[in-house]
Amino acid sequence: MADLPELGVGIDVGGTNTDAVVLDGDGRVIAKAKRPTTPDVTGGLRAALDAVLEELDAGVGRIGRVMLGTTHATNAILERRNLGRVAVVRLGAPATTSVPPLSDWPDDLREAVSAGEAIVPGGHYVDGREISAPGLDEVRRFLDATQADAVAVTSVFSPASAEHERLVEELVRAEYGLPVSASHEIGALGLLERENATVLNAALYGVAAHVTDALVTALAERNLTARPYLAQNDGTLMTVEHAARLPVSTIGSGPANSLRGAAYLSGVADAIVVDVGGTSTDLGVLAGGFPRESAAAVEIGGVLTNFRMPDILAIALGGGTIVRSGGIGPGSVGYRIVEEALVFGGGTATMTDAAVAAGRTPDEATEWRDRLQKGDMSEEIVDILQRAVATADEMVIDAVDRMALGKTDRPLVAVGGGAFMLPDRIPGASRVIRPEHAEVANAVGAAIALASGRVDTILPAGDSRSEAIERAKEEAARRAVAAGADPSGVEIVDLLEVPLSYLSEPAVRVHVKAAGPLAR
Repeated sequence: MADLPELGVGIDVGGTNTDAVVLDGDGRVIAKAKRPTTPDVTGGLRAALDAVLEELDAGVGRIGRVMLGTTHATNAILERRNLGRVAVVRLGAPATTSVPPLSDWPDDLREAVSAGEAIVPGGHYVDGREISAPGLDEVRRFLDATQADAVAVTSVFSPASAEHERLVEELVRAEYGLPVSASHEIGALGLLERENATVLNAALYGVAAHVTDALVTALAERNLTARPYLAQNDGTLMTVEHAARLPVSTIGSGPANSLRGAAYLSGVADAIVVDVGGTSTDLGVLAGGFPRESAAAVEIGGVLTNFRMPDILAIALGGGTIVRSGGIGPGSVGYRIVEEALVFGGGTATMTDAAVAAGRTPDEATEWRDRLQKGDMSEEIVDILQRAVATADEMVIDAVDRMALGKTDRPLVAVGGGAFMLPDRIPGASRVIRPEHAEVANAVGAAIALASGRVDTILPAGDSRSEAIERAKEEAARRAVAAGADPSGVEIVDLLEVPLSYLSEPAVRVHVKAAGPLAR
């Protein structure tokens, strides 16, 4: 008898709920679950995983891969907890001393993360020429006087030449045995933003170890031999080993998962996606089936970074958003909605109550409206709920207009547990699509994701340009394989060239992204 195709599990940890799905070999959803997210995050993950495994019963042994999108890294930065102490090394003296490292960080975050900063000789010009020889002795003196959990190394124009960063990385690993976060693997052009992302990455090494250990342990406790993966912020996956080295890449994976899941469930490659959760609503744009990426620097916990993130607009509107006489939100009952919302017998008016009162009830939850009607609501409450729906619709219409950038011919895909709150017609979208399993689109997005790698560098624009671009493609493909892709299935999915002006020699900035299915 031929072996049955393996199953894939996708798990996504949100602010209110943790969702899990199981996909069969043909990509069909055969089990799904939604459980409240717990304060420690890991508890909700285990509960959702147990729920889908219970549905599978005898099929548990066929699970080959488990993919996780998590908020652990984001929460650690926002809450300033469980962060490692980082020795910050910048290679660029004497050219970059006017703005010291971390000078624009919030005081509390800098105090929690920085074990000390040093600017030493080194770095390159934009055309790859050395500014000065790398100051390896200065690095040694700095680290000898510093107590740190990890080292973050940023060299001027390392996307053009990472030679000096690699030399420092080799020194630190060989002589100090510390993990090293190197900026050429993390950010793009822009020294301060790339440096910030590199330091955050180093600070998250302990968090990454906790997450990967928790996931591996959860699988082992359930006798699962599946290969674990973590979701990245561009809607693709990486192995837990890769995630341990680049944990900052998991920030923003939730919205990216929703966008990829929306594309998969709806069959639409170009669309506006509206993901309505319990606390907030995220809007993004699909371009060719992948999230449109933000062109601006991304702020995380008060720190500007420049690694690539989905172009997401978040508004304070969700199923648990509290409704008052003076308006709606921004407060939310969050995962307590099943206890506090009127439709569940609680005493707090929420947007779920307002949507149900307006007749926007999920097909599988018609009893919600019966409960609301039996609740003997006063005319005042009814009026407040009606006005809340109108206000929420205006918020969504305005947000869609901001994300559409003038294009009104794209459909809108409504996903998330609160998608039923959205009206059937929204100006700025050609139509509203409500796919099956929309409430767990984020977990589906994690389950179907590819593995990827990217390169952002500066290359000469002369006769050697073609050969240099081919080398950049090969490097992007190599990084995709390192993240877990099958070498035989890796393809270049994005290639962007931007000419650079005002240089002594013609040059282009090249961005290459490679992606492929996971290796079996």
